[in-house]
Amino acid sequence: MQLSFLRPLYDRPGPWCSVYLDASANTEDAHPALDLRWRALRDELQRQRADVASIDAVERVVRGHDPMAGDYGLAVFATRGRVVLSEYLSAPPLRDLAAFSELPHVMPLLAQRGEQVAWVRVLADRTGADAMAISAGGVPRRSHVQGRESYQLRRVNPGGWSQSRYQRAAMEAWHHNAGDVTAATVELAEKVGAEVVVVAGDVRATGMIAAQMPERWQDAVVRTDAGSRAGGADQTLLDDITVQTIAEVADQRITAALDRFGMQEDVGAGLDAVVSALQRNQVENMLIVDDPSANGQLWIGPEPTEIATDPRELSAMSVTDPAKVRADAALVRALVGTDAELTVLGPDEAPELVDGVGAVLRYVDASTPGRGNG
Repeated sequence: MQLSFLRPLYDRPGPWCSVYLDASANTEDAHPALDLRWRALRDELQRQRADVASIDAVERVVRGHDPMAGDYGLAVFATRGRVVLSEYLSAPPLRDLAAFSELPHVMPLLAQRGEQVAWVRVLADRTGADAMAISAGGVPRRSHVQGRESYQLRRVNPGGWSQSRYQRAAMEAWHHNAGDVTAATVELAEKVGAEVVVVAGDVRATGMIAAQMPERWQDAVVRTDAGSRAGGADQTLLDDITVQTIAEVADQRITAALDRFGMQEDVGAGLDAVVSALQRNQVENMLIVDDPSANGQLWIGPEPTEIATDPRELSAMSVTDPAKVRADAALVRALVGTDAELTVLGPDEAPELVDGVGAVLRYVDASTPGRGNG
């Protein structure tokens, strides 16, 4: 998981208000229920002595956000009277939560986000296509492509000497339109860095589009005849195929990270080893088991790599006033500050991961814990 979207949270000093809230608006009493939930969280922030300006800033987002259909949640992070990051959650959080702490409490957001796969979906017919794309950060893009050819889009059977000419004209028009759709699809895929390109709709159109995709995109293409551009068409099957394809890519990414971790012969396993590797800017991808009950702590200094299990280590780094913070918050800050990635695992995906944490390393040398000195 790329974490660059969190960078604004670490470009500003704390302390931080972190709020997770069920904001579902699918019942008649949704507004009163939201009000009650927010009041409880506001009281909790006040109990933790959060500053009024930051609480008010969070409240403006909670009360002023655009409601979504169905069940969903909000995650909001504010400091010194300003909301720095707010995100919709695709489902309500496991529980409403409010925290006032030195670092933002981002782990629930990352666990719920999971692996973000950038994708493009094109729903095509012989006249053009409707396309949408989602970046790894969840930013949507949409495009409507009208093919350049509108004459003779159906192959006809008039008989006589003109039949083959009409057939060729129809095929050429389809090819031209498919080429226009392909060009637009490639442009979208490049903009979002797509790992999945679903090409759906009319069988003839999807075949032409898939065939014209550049070689570098061929492995990302998934072709299906599900879906239709016709008004009122049921897109449920197409949605299911899209979600399944994205999930498969996410699972493959997690499996690859676990495989790479397993090849390191126990290097980078456990909290002590991961902290030491973060101090050295060695971590390429940290693996962590999602445990909402986790309450471990670490010590930090002002810089992302100033992280330790013992404050005396930071004293040796000339840190004069170490702060004690949530372990997962400190680990994520270090990952963001060193441009490392994060893989969040379910308890059943890595049941034997020492301390519930490990790291795929950028490099290994004699000083790496677990490597030994030989």
